[in-house]
Amino acid sequence: MIVIVLFLISGGIFFTLRFGFLNIRGFSQAIAISLSKHNTDNSGDVSPFQALTTALSATVGLGNIAGVAIAIQVGGVGSVFWMSVGAFLGMSSKFVECSLGQQFRLINPDGTISGGPMYFLETGLSKIELAKLGKILAVIYAVLCVGASFGAGNMFQVNQSFAALEALFPSISSYNWLFGLAIMFLVGLVIVGGITRIGSVTSKLVPLMIGLYLLGCFWVVAVKITEVPTALQTIMSQAFEPISVEGGFIGLLVTSMRRSIFSHGAGLGTAAIAHAAAKNNEPIREGLVSMLEPFIDTIIICNLTALVIVLTGTYGAQIPPGIDGSKLTALAFAQVISWFPYVLAIIILLFGFSTIIAWSYYGEKAWFYLFQDSNLFIYKGLFLFFVFFGAIANLNLVVDFSDFTLLALSIPNIIGCILLSGIVARELKSFRD
Repeated sequence: MIVIVLFLISGGIFFTLRFGFLNIRGFSQAIAISLSKHNTDNSGDVSPFQALTTALSATVGLGNIAGVAIAIQVGGVGSVFWMSVGAFLGMSSKFVECSLGQQFRLINPDGTISGGPMYFLETGLSKIELAKLGKILAVIYAVLCVGASFGAGNMFQVNQSFAALEALFPSISSYNWLFGLAIMFLVGLVIVGGITRIGSVTSKLVPLMIGLYLLGCFWVVAVKITEVPTALQTIMSQAFEPISVEGGFIGLLVTSMRRSIFSHGAGLGTAAIAHAAAKNNEPIREGLVSMLEPFIDTIIICNLTALVIVLTGTYGAQIPPGIDGSKLTALAFAQVISWFPYVLAIIILLFGFSTIIAWSYYGEKAWFYLFQDSNLFIYKGLFLFFVFFGAIANLNLVVDFSDFTLLALSIPNIIGCILLSGIVARELKSFRD
């Protein structure tokens, strides 16, 4: 696990330097493109904005609410600083993988789009005479992506969604199976419609959820505004002087990066699957749009979550026994806004739901790459089963499985992106010209 995390960090550093800090230089242009209603091509399933919200719906969610709380419990409040550093580097990784996903996408006979690392690994590497390596990496990636869709994109979301409800209504603790069945039914209704319906749902849900959550965060910050400088100082001091994590500074760094990656997904390649489906024929445009994802979901939302926890003193020895993940974040909000945990429970449910349906699309495309159309119903059936299983499973088991399958995706993806970075560099120069 440590080796994989360090590998991801190295990839982010490489891409940031390789493209001359494009995560800073191209930021304003990324915003302009994402808000533009003009598409350069009609071949695609969703608009660039819907692709952005679909990718965001797979990352903005419990990783920003429960994930930050878990990072603070394990590594202390200083972990959020390194989560932000990881997101900054991840913006460059997202740019590369999503540009490649758009460039090497496949337009199916029925007009739908298939894309992502499976395709740019196989097709892209064949163009630089590494066809055999490309095929091997593509198959490995597809298998891991299917596994990750069951874990991080599914079971973790359901598990923590129920935990948020259980914290408010302890009497429902024995009804996790019923919750699992209900979510399984609702997810089934959406994923039958494919990426078009998923994009339509996420484009409405994601802005609403982010807006509500940010409103709650700003409320707490406004009430505690005089304590913000002290809170920031606490975060920075513990970032370089870890006090609660095994392994000292390296342990803190690895813990923080794990949660950061879980939050924004950069370097894992999954967002490239969503951006490949965008109506766009300029790969660099889609790559630039994708850079906004780590900035929004980690640099903004995760830091605000951490501020709420620190400002309310809900960390360290102050945490009551049995309070973890989303329950801890709810407890922090309750210190200032007594009724907000009820709103937060709804937000968490919507976050979890949108993440699940986005990941169903990722896993489905990986399954399609491996087996084509004939067995898609098997994948959807398995996916819905894991929705139910996630509701009744133990949190530690779910977190360990989710982290492993998610982080393992980075190995074939980062290798391919590094080897194909020259192609992206040429496309970027052409786009700039």
